[in-house]
Amino acid sequence: MAEPRMERGGHTPKRVFINNTDSYASKHIAKFLSECELRPPAGPEGQTKTGDEEDGVVSLQNQRAEGAFQLVGTASDPPEEDRGFVMEDYRNLNKDELLSRLMDCDVVIYNVTQHADQVEEASWAVSALHDRISHFSGPKMFILISTVMTWACSKPVDPEDPELPFTDEMFRRRRAHRNFKQHIELEKRVVKMGKTNKNFPTYVVASGLQYGMGEQILHFFFKTSWLGQEKEIPVFGDGTNIVPMIHINDLASVIQNVIELQPKHHYLLAVDDSNSTMKDVVKAIASALGPGTVQKKPFEEAFLVQDWSVMEIDSLLVNLRMESAHLKAPFSVNWSCESGLVDNMALVVEEYRQTRGLLPVRLCVLGPPAVGKSTVCKQICQHYTLHHITLIDTITETISQLEETVQNADPDGDNDDSVAEAQEQLASLKASMERNGGILDEQQLVKVLKDKLTSNPCRNQGFVLDSFPKTYEQAKELFSAEEHDSEDGTSSYSKNITPEFVLCLDASDAFLKDRVMNLPERQVQEHNYGQEHFLRRLATYRESNMEDITVVNYFEELDISPLYLEITSSNEPDCLLLMQKIFHTVGKPRNYGPDIQEVEREQRRRAEVRMKREAMEQAEEESREAEEARQRAARWEEWRSTRDKNLNNGRPPVQCRQLTKREV
Repeated sequence: MAEPRMERGGHTPKRVFINNTDSYASKHIAKFLSECELRPPAGPEGQTKTGDEEDGVVSLQNQRAEGAFQLVGTASDPPEEDRGFVMEDYRNLNKDELLSRLMDCDVVIYNVTQHADQVEEASWAVSALHDRISHFSGPKMFILISTVMTWACSKPVDPEDPELPFTDEMFRRRRAHRNFKQHIELEKRVVKMGKTNKNFPTYVVASGLQYGMGEQILHFFFKTSWLGQEKEIPVFGDGTNIVPMIHINDLASVIQNVIELQPKHHYLLAVDDSNSTMKDVVKAIASALGPGTVQKKPFEEAFLVQDWSVMEIDSLLVNLRMESAHLKAPFSVNWSCESGLVDNMALVVEEYRQTRGLLPVRLCVLGPPAVGKSTVCKQICQHYTLHHITLIDTITETISQLEETVQNADPDGDNDDSVAEAQEQLASLKASMERNGGILDEQQLVKVLKDKLTSNPCRNQGFVLDSFPKTYEQAKELFSAEEHDSEDGTSSYSKNITPEFVLCLDASDAFLKDRVMNLPERQVQEHNYGQEHFLRRLATYRESNMEDITVVNYFEELDISPLYLEITSSNEPDCLLLMQKIFHTVGKPRNYGPDIQEVEREQRRRAEVRMKREAMEQAEEESREAEEARQRAARWEEWRSTRDKNLNNGRPPVQCRQLTKREV
């Protein structure tokens, strides 16, 4: 029998069960609830207790560190990450064992928004608990987290006014999508079970499509945008469908309110206020992380996305305008994104980066000419999947993009402002280069480079800035924030583009001169390493680094300590040691790593290398065996020839004996 527990109004943390704690939604709901603090006791619908009962609030404040809820739950796999917020994980329990765990809890939460196989278990759980009400030691609550897909085929509120939303009060009119018939039957069962006994209140929370905290269904759009490999992000279908949504932490806050307030309404819609179309959502994601453009594709192509189940595809194609009427007073939802994903995209993108560890790696590599900066930059970029930023490439790319914008201007004039701005900037750059013999003014050079560093690819993956800035003033101008004066009077800088790591390569003048002299003529011409020009550049570099204020001083003022690396050899082992030191300093990559296709390609490549090596070894073995056979045959022929010759000359034949193992 379950252990006795204090009823509502006591100060003991509630024991809360939630299924599938290793799934996206359940995990974040459990984590949110585990961090909730004890509140002053409240009656139904949030009526705060008065009189002597309020005196207990003081003692509550001393117990806040313990938390309001103790989380337990089922999990399908051993955790890949720390889930310290779950006190107990249950795996592979039979129904009797699971029911015993449920009876130990004050609140039982079943989330069926992700896994259809949980619908049957949730139906069994609510029925089994209902059958054992007489054995309860105190009230228990059952909360079903369902999906708005049970409304997907509902008739419009008013056929003549499509703007009218569905609300919680209309739940009896809802009609489910054909793939969610089991869900709506479960919802009805849960609501019905809660009407028979006040010791077993039940609630259905119909959740919109969940987003935030690293993403789940929408992760495909976030990842595709972040990787930057597509010029346009796909929108499946016409994109005009309105998808009800809610931030996962807002959904968790709704669950918290249900537990604490025990509202009189037993069916609740959990959606934000956005009512955004799918195209608006994808466009906002593409603008924040990717190319900023989208392309409509047939909805059938959504089934080609390996990350999505049929349930999830249905959720992306639903068209419902909804409003949560019951989430206002007395609920006190601590909204993260009440106005929706599109309006709060910056917040959600930052959550996505932090949750998945997709943090940019930013480096700056400095040093004299011919020290090997570009080679080091390329190896760093290859190891960390970063963008190699050079002045020449950035200027060329900028001019090319501006010319493309001007040439592909919309004749209808929908983007007149952006085209005019591109024309003006292009003319300014070309005029500057004509005035300065193909070189940009420093102010324009810094602007072009700053625009590159603030672009989405550099903000997503990071960059390696090659051989720039060269002076303190260039660094100050390039990395300065929009407002140059900070509150404490010091010069502020942009944390989004300022390098985390500064590598200062150096070598003796004799080593650098010798390296240039031994370069192939093609590389000498490519890098403009003619003797006179190289010596002038080297002298300029040495002179600029003898000044009191250098580019290195700028980084030191920001508490960015440069890593000084002395180059004394061009031998491969020494270069490998140099790169290992850099990789150790920078740390592990902060990106997705290879996807399944890349892993398969690498496995095929390794298999091909292994097969070639084995084939070569086999060929060598066969060649060696053939050579040994040839030599044996030659020796045998020589022995036989000698024997025949001796016989012809009347000499006795050579006596042969078996060789011992030592002689062999």
